[in-house]
Amino acid sequence: MAVWGKLIGAALGFAIGQWIGALLGGIAGHAFDQWRTEVRERRIRSSGQEPIDLDSLLDTRRVAFSTAIIVLAAKLAKVDGRVNMDEIQAFRRIFDISDDDVGSVAAIYNEAKQSPEGFEASARQVAAVFGTERVVLEELLCGLFEVAIADGAVDENELRFLREVGSIFGFGPFQFDTISARYMFTWQTRRSRPGGTGVDQYAVLGLTRSAADEQVKQAWLALVREHHPDRLVARGLPQEFVDKANQRLAAINAAYDQVASERGLRR
Repeated sequence: MAVWGKLIGAALGFAIGQWIGALLGGIAGHAFDQWRTEVRERRIRSSGQEPIDLDSLLDTRRVAFSTAIIVLAAKLAKVDGRVNMDEIQAFRRIFDISDDDVGSVAAIYNEAKQSPEGFEASARQVAAVFGTERVVLEELLCGLFEVAIADGAVDENELRFLREVGSIFGFGPFQFDTISARYMFTWQTRRSRPGGTGVDQYAVLGLTRSAADEQVKQAWLALVREHHPDRLVARGLPQEFVDKANQRLAAINAAYDQVASERGLRR
């Protein structure tokens, strides 16, 4: 079952703010941290105790991640004072939500859309859970970029929203610009025109043009490790988002190849 179909059972009976606070803050982060701690301890003790159900804990993380993107996407859709139905349909299309699962998503989306609570509180709750997992938060932010660009461009209000969410996630201005460049380069690469609208390949790699050759190669290798699909799966990203992260990895490789070609570097 896709992650979207699991959402409604978790979300029913809770106002969206209560649900995020309870599930994200009380279950998803703590349970995963506890699992990692106990696994390490059990490996040391070799006690033969029953193993923790990793699949169940990862499912919790996937549901938490997916709910976060729905809630923040609903808030994003309201930044211009109205909810554009094209954006709602785009959310369904972007994340490949089936007819069977759309009700699960819509229940959370509509609750978040109608809630008077601002996006800041939701973003802070998300940051409290995933705060030490920068790549996970980057993927969340890139998911919001997907929603914002659904109509072909990111307007000033949407960009301001994304910057503020990024700031709450702990990304400074340079880091946000790097994530933005990385997303836009990915978007262009999917359309077979990488760098076609002026995205700086160095920004995609989180560097400036003054970086030494060795810095360029080390930055690229670090990004490849961070965005490797196996690592993202182990962190609890839903498969739908891992697939999109793979596109980002391809864009990172394409950016490096362009820089390496200019500098005469090898992979």
